[in-house]
Amino acid sequence: MTRTPGKGSLGNRLAMWRALRAQAATGFVSQPEPRSIGLYARGRQLVAGNFQFAGQLVQAVGASIWDVKLDDPGAPTETHGFLWLDDLAALGDSAARTRAQEWTWDWIARFGRGQGPGWTPDLTGRRLIRLINHALLLLQGRDRVQSDAYYRSLSAQVVFLSRRWAHVAPGLPRFEALTGLIYAGLALTGMEARVAPAVAALAVECGREIDAMGGIPTRNPEELLEVFTLLTWAEQALSEAGHTPPPALVASLERIAPSLRALRHADGGLARFHGGGRGLEGRLDMALAATGVKPGPSVGQAFAMGFVRMAEARTTVIIDAARPPGGAAGVWAHASTAAFELTSGRRPVIVSCGSGAPFGADWRQAGRATASHATLAVDGFSSSRLKPGPRVAFGRDALVDCAQVTSLRQGQLPDGLHLYMAHSGWSVTHGLSHSRELLLTKNGRKLAGTDALIARTQAERARFERLMNEAQLQGAGFAVRFHLHPDVDATLDMGGAAVSLALKSGEIWVFRHDGFATLSLEPSVYLEKGRLKPRPTRQIVLSARAVDLETRIGWTLAKAQDTPLAIRDLDRDEMPVPI
Repeated sequence: MTRTPGKGSLGNRLAMWRALRAQAATGFVSQPEPRSIGLYARGRQLVAGNFQFAGQLVQAVGASIWDVKLDDPGAPTETHGFLWLDDLAALGDSAARTRAQEWTWDWIARFGRGQGPGWTPDLTGRRLIRLINHALLLLQGRDRVQSDAYYRSLSAQVVFLSRRWAHVAPGLPRFEALTGLIYAGLALTGMEARVAPAVAALAVECGREIDAMGGIPTRNPEELLEVFTLLTWAEQALSEAGHTPPPALVASLERIAPSLRALRHADGGLARFHGGGRGLEGRLDMALAATGVKPGPSVGQAFAMGFVRMAEARTTVIIDAARPPGGAAGVWAHASTAAFELTSGRRPVIVSCGSGAPFGADWRQAGRATASHATLAVDGFSSSRLKPGPRVAFGRDALVDCAQVTSLRQGQLPDGLHLYMAHSGWSVTHGLSHSRELLLTKNGRKLAGTDALIARTQAERARFERLMNEAQLQGAGFAVRFHLHPDVDATLDMGGAAVSLALKSGEIWVFRHDGFATLSLEPSVYLEKGRLKPRPTRQIVLSARAVDLETRIGWTLAKAQDTPLAIRDLDRDEMPVPI
């Protein structure tokens, strides 16, 4: 996710003034080993002068990355955090090395004394990790003067971080700051005294931010992966340096690992909820392998961080089965209670639209709405809202009037995995609660669902009756939406009674309903980081009106046929990822 760094406080400037006067490291305790991974394709684009940050593309052949003008105020988060250094290292040729070295020493000259927007503790921690990870790439062929400047810069950032880490928000930003401090303190000569206080602080943060089930307050699966990755790096660095990692750190890794496995689809990607994406390719597998935390007994149904994972054969369904996060943790939250995603083997089928933050404020607002998820929405209202009124769906703040999950039951039935849940998302506005029942058959070939709007309590019934009178007995319009992945080819057939979904694997899935609602195929979008524009796709929509105290819609999504590829010539690329 994108955070906008501040311009630098008086405290930051004072800490930097002291840091620049501290004794500099003269080298590394041991040869750094790269841990962070980048994208080869992005490295090639950077070398070619194509700068893509914060949803913008600027072509500036031969320009320094620090001269590229980007409109989005969040762009410095990507540039000053040095994530681009991972991409250049992934490319790894002489041109990539030249760009990496030029841009790094250019940053030291322009910003190394505390100027510019990159001096927040989280960005400093992120930057330190990359500068140390890729030290061999950066120092190759550089002279003594340049090497001294590099070590002075690293040392000043370590001292700055040791003084300012507590001034960054809890959660991912503080984990980045502390991990960067530990990583650099262990790697650089003369910085060992900074390590113990940072390790103690990291242990406290683990106990405060990682709950008993291995979740974090934001309920963002991709952010949980980022935290997990940072903690694995800290644990590895401590172990390799001969230090014993604190028990709180080790225990956090052991709790997070099964949660991440439960939040992963059969294709290896994470569920895309609450501002998170699928996760960088390979990062989850690398982090899990690094910790050595073995998967527990394979089960078809799991609960993690408020999500339920249903898995049978090659099919996974992940459902948001809790209220959105509140308070500071809810600033990026989505009104996605009761929404689900479905993946068949390596092919996502039903998805959330995703986070619109990389594409600007309007897309960010749209991505948070209930209508951008595979669930039911009433009259354009989201199930969780912002004040002052119910039609003000979202802004830049945390959600309020959040849907409360009033019932949640899950279990194994003779014919498959079952989930029932209900929430109060439209109780205040319409006098209606939403219930959703799902059944995934044992062979993974069929997902059956029932969505209902019910006026359960006396207060809800009175509110719904007032609504009926005000609407001249027309009731409340609602729609159940099923957003499709862009690679799914959807066709209305059987006279508009069903939708056929063709996957690139050769599978055909068919969506049907009980005939109560109007079925349509409508435009949708797939919001994905790293792209310049939202990807167009489609959504299945069941539209109807609730005119009774209880209104139900039944539907099924079932595999219609398997091609020879799908059942006999299935290659490794189509096999589901084990949890």
